Amino acid sequence: MGGKNSYESIKRYQDKAYDKILLRTSKGEREVIKSHAEGRGESVNGFILRAIHEAMERDNS
Repeated sequence: MGGKNSYESIKRYQDKAYDKILLRTSKGEREVIKSHAEGRGESVNGFILRAIHEAMERDNS
């Protein structure tokens, strides 16, 4: 068993704390999304989550 920063420990924590969603995009679209997110000072994950939350809020109003 590794230390608290070992790959196994990190994976165990992430598996416990987070759900995973697989997103497939057309070839090249990932880089467009990444560039857009970085231009706004966000990670790709942060950008996608923000977009989802904004869409859900808009759909519910």
